[in-house]
Amino acid sequence: MRELFDYLRFADGFHMWGAVFRMVLAVVCGGIIGIEREHKRRPAGFRTHILICLGASLTTLTSQYLYLEMQMFTDLARLGAQVIAGIGFIGAGTIIVTKRRQVKGLTTAAGLWASAIVGLAIGAGYYEAAAIATLLILFVELVLSRFEYFIMSTARTIHIYVEYRQNDALVAMNEFLRTHRVTVTDLQITKSGAATQNPCAIFSLDLPRKLTHDKLMTALSKIENVVSVEEL
Repeated sequence: MRELFDYLRFADGFHMWGAVFRMVLAVVCGGIIGIEREHKRRPAGFRTHILICLGASLTTLTSQYLYLEMQMFTDLARLGAQVIAGIGFIGAGTIIVTKRRQVKGLTTAAGLWASAIVGLAIGAGYYEAAAIATLLILFVELVLSRFEYFIMSTARTIHIYVEYRQNDALVAMNEFLRTHRVTVTDLQITKSGAATQNPCAIFSLDLPRKLTHDKLMTALSKIENVVSVEEL
């Protein structure tokens, strides 16, 4: 088994079968990571992760080809370093700030960056680390995401977006929060800019222990003239 891995790592010189194996493995690992993002309908999904992982793998392969076959004595890490820096441009394109001032796409951007690093590891022949990293990335995105949601649902600090029709609703919400000992740490109000658009407010709140997120959201949504309530 060790001899096989040594052969695929170009221990006896550069050869096509080792290059093919690395590119195929990059497609597999990138696809495994991308499936989870595709399932959650994120901007960068299955094919995007495959292409990034494959491209990063090919970058490292090209560096090794130039050194082993073309006898060009250059810095083997230079092309890989450019991939690490350049992937930031693609990752930044997946990060958006919504009109409700929510930042989305950070996990997808981090996944793209990690997928590129996995590709670099595969291209360098570090198969064990690439396989383990792929499994760990899946563990973070599938298992630890649930733990993250649990932490968010039990946090005492909460940010909510509220859309309402009249200012009376805003007064009623503030009265409800004061009555239930909810501390308003920040309040941002956006007035309506069009006849069909309702004004909205973003609350930053510190909740008492007995008041859960669900109870707060349900109570605020029942206030007269409140159109919608959403946790950010």
